[in-house]
Amino acid sequence: MGSAPVAGGVGSIETLTMESHKRLESELFNRVQAAGQSGLLRFWSILDRKSQERLWSDLEEVDFEEINRLFIELVEVGPAVREDLSALEPALYISLPEAGGDPAAWAEAAKAGEHMVRSGKVAAFTVAGGQGTRLGFDGPKGTFPITPVAEKSLFEVLAGKIRASSFQFRRPVPWYIMTSRENHEETVHYFDNNGYFGLDRKTVRFFSQGRMPAVDFNGRILLSSPDSAAMSPDGHGGSLRALSRSGALEEMAREGIEIISYFQVDNPLVRPVDPAFIGFHRLRRSEMSSKTVLKTCPEEKVGVFCRQGERVRVIEYSDLPEELARASDVYGRLRFPAGSIAIHLLERTFVERMASEDAPALRLPFHRADKKIPTIDWEGRPLNPATVNGVKFEMFVFDAIPFARNPIIVETDRREEFSPVKNKSGIDSAESCRVDQLRRWARWLRAAGEAIECDATGLPKMIIEVSPLFAADEDTFVRKWLDLPGKPEIRDGMVVE
Repeated sequence: MGSAPVAGGVGSIETLTMESHKRLESELFNRVQAAGQSGLLRFWSILDRKSQERLWSDLEEVDFEEINRLFIELVEVGPAVREDLSALEPALYISLPEAGGDPAAWAEAAKAGEHMVRSGKVAAFTVAGGQGTRLGFDGPKGTFPITPVAEKSLFEVLAGKIRASSFQFRRPVPWYIMTSRENHEETVHYFDNNGYFGLDRKTVRFFSQGRMPAVDFNGRILLSSPDSAAMSPDGHGGSLRALSRSGALEEMAREGIEIISYFQVDNPLVRPVDPAFIGFHRLRRSEMSSKTVLKTCPEEKVGVFCRQGERVRVIEYSDLPEELARASDVYGRLRFPAGSIAIHLLERTFVERMASEDAPALRLPFHRADKKIPTIDWEGRPLNPATVNGVKFEMFVFDAIPFARNPIIVETDRREEFSPVKNKSGIDSAESCRVDQLRRWARWLRAAGEAIECDATGLPKMIIEVSPLFAADEDTFVRKWLDLPGKPEIRDGMVVE
């Protein structure tokens, strides 16, 4: 495996002969002008070679036909009418045993999933293209320190879990990491400098997410500087075609990988390799399976799993009508309780089908996001707009669910597997995540018979940490803790390795 180059165009124009350079430059001008985007090249004649190369590289990524189509469909025409969601029904999901689920079915699923992992049929896939800007952190979000004692980064926590699964199932679990143009090199260097956190570097593969240009409300692609287009990631749904375009899917096929375990880098509680989840996915012959947690309140900002006719889909929290978001059943519980937490399993063959350039009917839809986009005026002067001035286009991975055969939803325990790190403070912040980790490890110790003093919320009085190499779940922790020949004294600042 190892690092794959960031997708690019024809190569460095510095290395081209003058004749080749003129020919390719002419082709570029023709493409841009044919698309009605000649304004992108208005500074070309005054740019030096390096600057021309930067702009050239950006424009090589642009599918002008796609951009013009999206502008017409999503901006110029727009939806004729707002989608009628009044007929939505709650999606069915497989409940946890402690919530009424069938313990025998969960045991059977775990056994089937373990077999898939031991057979080398499962790969982990992390979406990690973000920067830590919203956290006040300068660097890729995956390098942000998140554990309360050892201050392990998000990447290090996930690497430990994948390494532990490889030990447990006696089979290396390949790990695919999708970066972005902004953080690709820094992410690869981070792994290099940390010895891949004990993983065999041959089992870790990096590749970059695709990008889309932003347009103004007249359909003109914006420049962020005279030598660069206003480009942004194409959304987490772009991960499917990035898997294809990077060659990762071909590599998986050669190595016998059948199931891709998808999760985002900002949730350190996630189980990258969950045998029961994998088992349900395979036993139900699902092409795309999803985990859910029950929403805490109508206002919680997570998408909701719903049924629309025969289709299962996710409705964004901002799109779910308020009367449905607040609706309750006869027991007073939310009628639409199943929140989407961006943890999925996908069949490799399903991703191949969705990413195929020959099947436009199966492509994920793009969504429009009106934004304040830093740009330049026609003289090249920077503009930082105070109001919305353009549109970005992005895809969502959960939009693949309606295309999948036999999609299923499996409940997981929020306390055990969902504490995202998105904000600098408050809800879904680094601090709330560290508190959730402490409560989790305190529960594990109490389950193992240890008397841990906690407050009314379950937060322990001391700061402790459990390495994922020791245990990634409560059952494993209790078993290993009880098997220790001599119990260590639990103390403040302790790390259980």
